[in-house]
Amino acid sequence: MDYMFKAGFLGTKAPFFMDLVTLLVAVLPILVYGAIILARKKMYKIHMIVQNIIFIVALVVFSYFEIGVRVGGGFDAFMEGSGVPYTYALVVLLVHIFIAIVMLFYWGLTVFNGNINYRKRNLPGLASRGHKVMAYKSFLGIILTSLSAIWVYLLLFVY
Repeated sequence: MDYMFKAGFLGTKAPFFMDLVTLLVAVLPILVYGAIILARKKMYKIHMIVQNIIFIVALVVFSYFEIGVRVGGGFDAFMEGSGVPYTYALVVLLVHIFIAIVMLFYWGLTVFNGNINYRKRNLPGLASRGHKVMAYKSFLGIILTSLSAIWVYLLLFVY
């Protein structure tokens, strides 16, 4: 576990695990958009597989991040080197956490329902419209989570 807290690779004050997680969260919207393109090209089975893999990897990355934060001393420990006011950073963090939790739950629901409806042969088909609406909301949540995570990273390790 010591490797997690060695110097990161993005040239900031962040430890390795934070750089890795931030990089993965930053590219998450691009990966999910790639999966959406597969659905638009009517490659539904591949879309489902890729979306499931991305979701599972996101859960693993989230778990890795949580372990790193807990072992690393939490928000207060990471806030020590920041030049940003504590209250401001805390508010941004709380907004990010709210967005991320809602997004993760809703995205999980979208993936879960999509899997069920695909197996029932309702996707593509009867469930397509509802799935698209959920997918667009999930994608918006993923983008907002990514942007707010980058914002938190910048506040803690750059400014």
